[in-house]
Amino acid sequence: MAEVIRMPLLSDTMKEGVIANWNKQVGDLVKSDDAIADVETDKATMEVIPYVEGTLLYIGVEKGKAAKVNEIIAIIGKPGEDISSYLNEVPLSSGDSPVATPQSTATNHSPSGSTALPKELTVIRMPLLSDTMKEGKIVSWNKSVGDAVKADDSLADVETDKATMEVVGYAEGTLLYQGVPAGQAAKVNEVIAVVGPAGTDLTPYLHGLKSSGIQEVADNSAPAPAMAAPVHEVHTPSSSLSQNESGRIRISPLARQMAKEKGIDVSHLQGSGDDGRIVKRDIENYKPQTPSLVSGSKSQPIIPQTQGNESHTDVPLTQMRKVIAQRLGESKFSAPHFYLKITVEMDALMQARQEMNQVSPVKISFNDILIKAVALSLRQHPDVNSSWFGDFIRFNHHIHIGSAIALEDGLIVPVIRFADQKSLAKIASDASELYEKARTKKLQPQEFSGNTFTISNLGMMDIDEFTAIINPPDACILAVGRIAATPVVKQGVVEIKNLMKLTLSCDHRVVDGAVGARFLQTLKSYLEKPATMLV
Repeated sequence: MAEVIRMPLLSDTMKEGVIANWNKQVGDLVKSDDAIADVETDKATMEVIPYVEGTLLYIGVEKGKAAKVNEIIAIIGKPGEDISSYLNEVPLSSGDSPVATPQSTATNHSPSGSTALPKELTVIRMPLLSDTMKEGKIVSWNKSVGDAVKADDSLADVETDKATMEVVGYAEGTLLYQGVPAGQAAKVNEVIAVVGPAGTDLTPYLHGLKSSGIQEVADNSAPAPAMAAPVHEVHTPSSSLSQNESGRIRISPLARQMAKEKGIDVSHLQGSGDDGRIVKRDIENYKPQTPSLVSGSKSQPIIPQTQGNESHTDVPLTQMRKVIAQRLGESKFSAPHFYLKITVEMDALMQARQEMNQVSPVKISFNDILIKAVALSLRQHPDVNSSWFGDFIRFNHHIHIGSAIALEDGLIVPVIRFADQKSLAKIASDASELYEKARTKKLQPQEFSGNTFTISNLGMMDIDEFTAIINPPDACILAVGRIAATPVVKQGVVEIKNLMKLTLSCDHRVVDGAVGARFLQTLKSYLEKPATMLV
């Protein structure tokens, strides 16, 4: 029987993924460990591995287009196998035809042994939570059968081969069925739960649910298993502007980079490459229009006339930027922020860092030392190492420090785990490796999730001080400014000291002012007397 491949959940905040590339085409043979597609999420580009063997019969989402988590993106089966029952999950518009046309006549029956579910029921399957995951263990169910479920509720905690992550159903109703008890494992794409109207009798479907022989109809798989419109190639004559029907500009990466460096607006260029694609020679041959000059009489000077053209460029949001907007918007407007500021003398630490780097196997940065000092301070102030969960506060016994870095597409927060237990050299080594992975979009979910406290450092950009928005689920975030030589009056004498300003953003639901202030006092003490971090 054919296997449906759905958009996996590749990060804890992902709601949809963009198909960056198809590595297999319709008709290609697929092995169980083949990566059939590359998917861009909100945090990284990762591979989709179906863990089934057969022939790729159908591609449901075009390269460059997005699909919601759990939406059908492909079908794998035997050559010539009838997949019409899957294609009939949603109506196709007039004139549309699937990428792969089944050999047999389309029918409306379900696959052998399957049972059609009513539209009001939503099937939750074991998502793909890491690129090497084949099954997941249900660590705990966060909802019990009969509980009301909201679209963004975490139904269960699942342990994969790399991390323990939450499964979000993206469906509203009542939890009617749990297919896997806590402590047991389920294979990727196996049915683990059903959500629907309270009181629904699942007896007719239990056999199918337990055997995964369920044929889902439109709108009853979280979030929605609607088959994407079939792919059609669009050929644009080279004489037209270099845009396809979705508004995306056809341009080679080299030409795009050259245009950016020269400040050329490519939206107005006509490409000379295949299908109107803008290529290197189009950028090299670009000549800006010269404003015309209007001459007056002999006694009048020549006055250049302004020929301005109003223009703009609309850039589609990346997955990363969408999630940044959503999560930080929710944080800013749901968590009552307040801010505490403190100034730290850095002269002793600057001297200590010089001495450390003379013997350290890796270069230790000020940010690495700050991570260590924050981690040690959190040991003494566990109330700051906490999270708000609506009806309870979680006090974390472990210390995972998130260190925000800026990428071209936005911010990402690699996590230095158990930072309080690591040496400065180990923190520096781990941080350097994580930052490089982030820049090359190779971070794995366990490397950018699980933070219990976050540091945002803009000192290297000459920012004196700033306030940062709390990074959920943390209760606090520390904003770090630059180190600046500043006149300081001590006992009536003016001295030049290297000062650094820190601003702690606190969630007042969790951390009170005095708690945050004591934490900053401890942090200041560690930074001004770095030897105490060795005790």
